[in-house]
Amino acid sequence: MRTRPTLSWTPTEDLPPATTDLAPVAEVLRAGKVLVLSGAGISTESGIPDYRGEGGSLSRHTPMTYQDFTGSARARRRYWARSHLGWRTFGRALPNAGHRAVAAFQRQGLVSGLITQNVDQLHQAAGSTEVVELHGSLRRVVCLSCGAFSARRELAARLEEANPGFAPVPAGLNPDGDADLTDEQVADFRVVPCAVCGGVLKPDVVFFGENVPPQRVEQCRALVREASSLLVLGSSLTVMSGLRFVRQAADAGKAVLIINRDPTRGDRHARGRVALPLGTALTALAEHLAVPLEDAAG
Repeated sequence: MRTRPTLSWTPTEDLPPATTDLAPVAEVLRAGKVLVLSGAGISTESGIPDYRGEGGSLSRHTPMTYQDFTGSARARRRYWARSHLGWRTFGRALPNAGHRAVAAFQRQGLVSGLITQNVDQLHQAAGSTEVVELHGSLRRVVCLSCGAFSARRELAARLEEANPGFAPVPAGLNPDGDADLTDEQVADFRVVPCAVCGGVLKPDVVFFGENVPPQRVEQCRALVREASSLLVLGSSLTVMSGLRFVRQAADAGKAVLIINRDPTRGDRHARGRVALPLGTALTALAEHLAVPLEDAAG
């Protein structure tokens, strides 16, 4: 069964006020065994926009859904044209101070696990290890017919060859790596098939309307069970794929803390939300806890 995409969330109740006090976050980090759940907000300082923050991409476009992608060759052409152009920027993004701080906390043994809703692999580029990519990665491609995986850079080269001179000017870049283009701009774009069997290629990401693989969900649930607390970084928690872990932690009596500038769907389950930019907040936490950042990758 496919879930219906949840694209927006509006608070329906009074939520606890946010703060700028990082002391409670420092306290749980100092105690260790913190599980981090990150969202698009941690990558905005790397030039990748988020969905729902100020100026978020949902204000100007609706993301591709699994049903549209698998059911329409026209939708796939539109997706791959936009994604191919967006990849030229997305693929060059570098980790920022927030990513580097999370990696440093992990190296110091303060962070026991890392789940990311992002598909950019910037946590890994910053030096984080054993990252659970809840929604997959844009750096991989999978064939829907034979199941073969390939590197996105290989597909990018094939698409460049099939579409020489393709360089329309986009209206913007989205968190899922695609660029805002009109139907006219993508009308002549040529999609290439799987090099193994000729089947349909899909980025190895979980589209809106598609379920996270059950084994991946259970892996994340196990990380929540093993952790002492949960720290949410830069996620509105609008979609259930991430919110369920917040609820699990709260139901188990574990401290849930959120750093996000805007209200989130998980605020009522948390002990507090810190409304600060992530790079600033995480760098300040590292300094307060005397965690060195200079060894971080990226």
